[in-house]
Amino acid sequence: MTRATLLVVNPQSGGGRTGKIWDAMRPAIEGALGAVDVAFTERRGHGIDLARAGAEAGRDLIVAVGGDGTFSEVVNGMMRAGGEHRERTRVGLIAQGTGGDFRRTLGLEHRLDRYLAALASGRERKIDVGRLSYTDEAGRDAEHYFVNILSAGMGGLVDRYVADGRVGGGASGKTKYMISSIRAMATMREGHLRCQVERSGAREDKRVRSYMIAICNGRYFGSGMNVAPMAEIDDGRFEVVNMTAPSRLAFALAARKIYDGSHLRESGVSHFACDRIELALENADAQERFLLDVDGEPMGGLPVAVEVVPSAVTLRA
Repeated sequence: MTRATLLVVNPQSGGGRTGKIWDAMRPAIEGALGAVDVAFTERRGHGIDLARAGAEAGRDLIVAVGGDGTFSEVVNGMMRAGGEHRERTRVGLIAQGTGGDFRRTLGLEHRLDRYLAALASGRERKIDVGRLSYTDEAGRDAEHYFVNILSAGMGGLVDRYVADGRVGGGASGKTKYMISSIRAMATMREGHLRCQVERSGAREDKRVRSYMIAICNGRYFGSGMNVAPMAEIDDGRFEVVNMTAPSRLAFALAARKIYDGSHLRESGVSHFACDRIELALENADAQERFLLDVDGEPMGGLPVAVEVVPSAVTLRA
């Protein structure tokens, strides 16, 4: 039996704007998709539970209405629901966050009518998902999924500073991110990384120095930084971009070039492809500042193991 589309709505996305305009959005959504059921997220991670329950209940389509984090939670819910449910249920996106990085990879213009046209079109594609194994804050072995980008280094430190509440509560999301980025730039440490890289069954050990290493399924992060212009979300591999520099200042100057992709020409930037990678830190002094950013969310530090799950979910777009 076909069930109504489930909308997983984060009312806090877009700095709370989604909740404020939701009543105005709903008629247009129902005009394009028909009757819908709506579930509002109430806490971090709630979207995972809502999407998993929706998939296990046999929903044909689950749409994330929120930021990149909301879409990532919906995909995590799908992955936890299991294979038969992932085969049946499609996922979709109505981007309402401040970053909009995954919709940039999809080539979707930031307009409600464009999102609805994509969802109503019936066009579908299988996309890859990243799976990471790590140690959580309680010291337990844990597993999580990402659809866009996992980075280690400066991005995770920015996430920690955004989350720790030291920036005033009245500041906008973009202002908090900017202030936290400046703070992270002043306090970050270069990591000495041991990397075990696999591609098509071949294994290689690398040692690299890094202020930031990005394991990319999608192309953009950090509100429009084009860190991996070559990345494709359905090719069964990651594009890994590593950045270091002689100093924090030199790194800051190089990082400004990420927006147009020209950072790849910098001498301290390297790139390689893989389908599995393990990262570990060799210098203990960087441990507290070389942290994980997983689809825009903080998730502890290294070590971490990451692998591609090819064609994991079906995207309506």
